[in-house]
Amino acid sequence: MSNDQSAPYVIYSTQTGEIGEHRHLRAIDFTGVPLSPADLIPLPEGTTLSMLPQRLAVGLNVADQRTAVSSTRGWALAGLLPIGYTRTHLPSYEKTPETAPLPFFGYTAIAGWHGRLYAAAIRTDSPTHWLPSAYDHHRLERLVRERLTAEPENRILQQHAHCALDYHCPTASNIFLRRWEGAIAVSPGCNARCVGCISKQDEDNLVSPQDRLRFVPTMQEVVDVAVTHLEHAPDAILSFGQGCEGEPLLQARLIEQAILQIRERTASGTLNINTNASNPRSLKRIYDAGLDSLRASTISARRETYDAYYRPIGYTFDDVKQSLIVAREAGVYSSINLLCFPGLIDCEDEIEALVAFLRETGVRLVQLRNLNIDPEVLLPRIPKPHGKPLGIRMLIDTLRREVPEVAIGNFSRPVQRASAHAQADAAPR
Repeated sequence: MSNDQSAPYVIYSTQTGEIGEHRHLRAIDFTGVPLSPADLIPLPEGTTLSMLPQRLAVGLNVADQRTAVSSTRGWALAGLLPIGYTRTHLPSYEKTPETAPLPFFGYTAIAGWHGRLYAAAIRTDSPTHWLPSAYDHHRLERLVRERLTAEPENRILQQHAHCALDYHCPTASNIFLRRWEGAIAVSPGCNARCVGCISKQDEDNLVSPQDRLRFVPTMQEVVDVAVTHLEHAPDAILSFGQGCEGEPLLQARLIEQAILQIRERTASGTLNINTNASNPRSLKRIYDAGLDSLRASTISARRETYDAYYRPIGYTFDDVKQSLIVAREAGVYSSINLLCFPGLIDCEDEIEALVAFLRETGVRLVQLRNLNIDPEVLLPRIPKPHGKPLGIRMLIDTLRREVPEVAIGNFSRPVQRASAHAQADAAPR
């Protein structure tokens, strides 16, 4: 029964921003499916609770009927997970006439159970380097001031100072903290029009949460930032392609020449690119220049779904696949940034296509990423999956069973570039 006191129950935000609970309404997800204790984990450290304005909290009453909490009590509540956790269910709510699209965040179902808060999620990587507690804001402010004073003309540093202090971006912050994975943005333009783009939206009612880069940096600006980070940061990764820019491959020549100069000055660290992998020819030149790793973004391994979300300009999904195949042949460590949306990527046909895609391309790592978007902005814009959803847990279990050579996680990793022959010899046959 829905009023079983052992079942997870509805949590909501009060009008004053406090946490309210309705223990006689059983928690459900976006599709109306009741949440069970097996779906939930204790609310992870670093989770942000987000009120869903003009959306009523809903659950199931004692008669298993969908019931809304009155707006006089408050609004629906969701969790925004720290990186390292993958959501398994979207939050439930009931819209009111005044509802506007939600900001671009990764909304996760939460529930109460035995007096504690829980999230519908699983831990899929070690989040230690990415937790908010690892980024002391006062120290970061001081280091930003010192670096900008020492290098006042470097516009990349100015850009990432903005991202670090205003958007709390970990990779931008790491440039100033001189550790781990650091950001380097180079491209104000893009050749895709992603539905969930966080730096540029063409639709009037959709507002991007970040400002996009507005300049192309000089070679010297790129090389100076890169060499400093690679030489001084422990577990150093220097990543082209950031959320505050467009597609880095539109500046492929700059990246290629910068890598050549960087490697003339230092052999330390990992050079990585986060990209839509739209141009295999340009990427081949970048591989040859000395790139160590690549992360290609996708929401699906099915062309129809990919095209509906990315809305590519001048390239195809086959180009993405070819870029990854060429990376394997060049000995470049390749991963995909898989934008995860429960009820889409975990459908039968999507999982089947993804397994085939991983086998064909030789991808080494799947980085799971919670897609930041209002569900009701995304769903009308993409084709309805043909198969039934099996759940995010089943997606992960299937990948581990069918392609055990492919790692599952959330973060890029420091790597040493392997030779093509060594990688081919190590590949399963």
